[in-house]
Amino acid sequence: MSIIGILGSGRVATGLANKLAGAGHDVLVGTRNVDALNWTGTPVTITDYESAARRAQIVINATPGDGAVDRLGALSAALDGKILIDVSNSHNPSGSEHSLAELLQAALPATRIVKTLNTMFFTVMTDPHSLRVPPTAFLSGNDDSAKAVVTALLTDLDWPAEWIEDLGDLGTARGTEALMLLVPSLIRNRGFAPFALTIAA
Repeated sequence: MSIIGILGSGRVATGLANKLAGAGHDVLVGTRNVDALNWTGTPVTITDYESAARRAQIVINATPGDGAVDRLGALSAALDGKILIDVSNSHNPSGSEHSLAELLQAALPATRIVKTLNTMFFTVMTDPHSLRVPPTAFLSGNDDSAKAVVTALLTDLDWPAEWIEDLGDLGTARGTEALMLLVPSLIRNRGFAPFALTIAA
């Protein structure tokens, strides 16, 4: 099993930490205020962002997409050589010609970034079988070996291999991140009900 650092302590981070710790991984949850976090889930190690990034083999960015480039850029030394899984979205996806994942890669050139799990309600990330229709977990990344590691990790989150779609390099994340343009309308129509983007074939 791997040592996994999760940056963030909100609903996304909590769900991923509980599921991955339950699967046997050693999970470090990085948060801005260690003393203020009251953790009641599966036992994990609570620490700060820098320590979680430095000690982990694989790091998951579960912080808000807005501000992520500056936030993670400050951790460049700790993230050097690591796989960084970015599950975040910017609330302004049309504000740049590049995806957030590409901007993170530019800020962290020595880090292997893989974009995934950003096209679904947060509960679906760790419980894909909860939907009536099989969802799709899209992968975008420049490093094939990093994507292979992430694909294996997705199986620990109960994602069957046939539900995982490798789109190609990080440029393809522009498409998946654009789902944020639909999310406000979906929530207005359906409320906070689980949903996910999928491929009907």
